[in-house]
Amino acid sequence: MYRDSSGKTPEDYPRPSVAVDTAVLTVGPTGTLDVLLVQRDDPGSGPAWGLPGTFLHPGERLRDAVLRSLDEKAGLRGTRPRQLHVFDDPKRDERGWVLSVAHVVVLPWTTIEPVLADLQDDVLRPVAEATGLPFDHDSIVRRAVGRIRARYRRRPDPEGLLADPFTMRELRLLHSAVAGEELKPDAFRRLMEPQLRDTGRMQRAVGRPAMLYERTSSRSGV
Repeated sequence: MYRDSSGKTPEDYPRPSVAVDTAVLTVGPTGTLDVLLVQRDDPGSGPAWGLPGTFLHPGERLRDAVLRSLDEKAGLRGTRPRQLHVFDDPKRDERGWVLSVAHVVVLPWTTIEPVLADLQDDVLRPVAEATGLPFDHDSIVRRAVGRIRARYRRRPDPEGLLADPFTMRELRLLHSAVAGEELKPDAFRRLMEPQLRDTGRMQRAVGRPAMLYERTSSRSGV
């Protein structure tokens, strides 16, 4: 059995529990960047809204724990969460010494909507209002939002929230929702248009027809 320079084995040292928590982000019908919250009922603290999460099981990979928690707690399957940050303050969890490996996943509204219709314990909340959550979930949401906003600053819809094709206005409204502020049309067009493919088709609607675009590159990870 392995022993270190102090003559101790790994079992001689106290170990923290390991949890995973995931910020599920989307742009909902209200035109805001939203986070999915689930109803928690932790012993001693009672019902509360928080991020979907779970403890890591023996022999389980982090990614498998994340996918399991999203399935069991939020009714989401087939997602591709990405690791965000390790929250390791020994006092972060009143239940004991618990590390949280936080993840983020960004999903189209069409994926989130059926989940909200099927489950009573899920709710969408604008990220600006996602405060007072248990543990350090507020910090997880803030970090996830910062990461996604950075991705949207210079690239057209890198998370694929819009289905191809789309108008420049639809793209700008999406980016404004992610940014949390209204973006100026002319500056936005100058930045994004070189990164889009003109389909040669127009969207027929009331008023002036609008050009339809597609992305010129595929999505990539953080």
